[in-house]
Amino acid sequence: MTLIGLKTTNIQMIKVTLVGFDGVLASALTGILDLFSMAGVSWNRIQKREIERLFHVNIASKNAGVIQCINGMRIQSNLAFCEIYDTDLVVIPTIGADIQDVLNNNPELLEFIQHAHQNTWMIAGNCTGNFILAEAGILNGRCATTHWGFQDDFKKRYPEVLLHADQLVTRDEHIYCAGGGIAWFDLGLHFIERFYGFEVAIETAKSFVIDYRRESQLSYSLLKIAKPHQDILIQDIQNWMSLNFSEEFSIDTIAEKFNITPRTLIRRFKNALDITPNVYIQILRVEAAQKQLEETQHSIEQIMQAVGYHDLSSFRRLFFKKTGLTPLEYRKRFSRRY
Repeated sequence: MTLIGLKTTNIQMIKVTLVGFDGVLASALTGILDLFSMAGVSWNRIQKREIERLFHVNIASKNAGVIQCINGMRIQSNLAFCEIYDTDLVVIPTIGADIQDVLNNNPELLEFIQHAHQNTWMIAGNCTGNFILAEAGILNGRCATTHWGFQDDFKKRYPEVLLHADQLVTRDEHIYCAGGGIAWFDLGLHFIERFYGFEVAIETAKSFVIDYRRESQLSYSLLKIAKPHQDILIQDIQNWMSLNFSEEFSIDTIAEKFNITPRTLIRRFKNALDITPNVYIQILRVEAAQKQLEETQHSIEQIMQAVGYHDLSSFRRLFFKKTGLTPLEYRKRFSRRY
């Protein structure tokens, strides 16, 4: 691939193969292409230093033809899978189209991933692109992640994969997975640091004006406590909890109010929602705190008390457990700009 206006130095460049397929999310493909291609370039230009290209990047497809992205963009690949005999890293970007259609229509891609695995090339999938890795069978018994919104489907399809959907980037030997959406830049920066060190990675992050070393995608996920079910009593209890979560009450209080035993309450709650009443209340309170952190300028202590907590350290620990961020970090990242 020819990159306009960039000089090549004598350093041994890392070879990266980006795989393309019809229905790919264009930004996930072109974004990581730009990130690798501009490592050693953008920052050096800003600092008026000599430009060094650090990565040699190719886009590969089943026949070296045109890739039809989900947004209508057409991208010309420059290699066929069968032409790749050596590479340092293979990257599978996000599936933007229907996942099953992409899996059904790309047997050559699955064979290529298996070939890369057999040669122990480094392999990295982004977001729903990790379905391709799992479909190829190379994630069985391995740690992986994917977009938090697709974790249930992923678990059903691939029960042998050790899914950690809270994590933004996972590694199991030579196989890497990144979580949702634009986690490709976390993945790309990880490899820039791996190959060229922290200083180059942080310089690249600064030149692209992006955060570096995010660890969790919990703060982006819906807590998904509104799981549909048919238990009318539990629906009534959920409604009552949503109106009274800021008050102090116990399992015994709820059970007495709805004329059931605490044991029955816990059992029916878990059957309906897969979580206990206590965890449900914690999630309601954290979601309410998130909303206030996003939309108000109230202090952390005021928000804590408004959602039903009175011990700041306990609240901070719970908030971090559920979101992967402290309340202050969450506010800095997601608050409305006044």
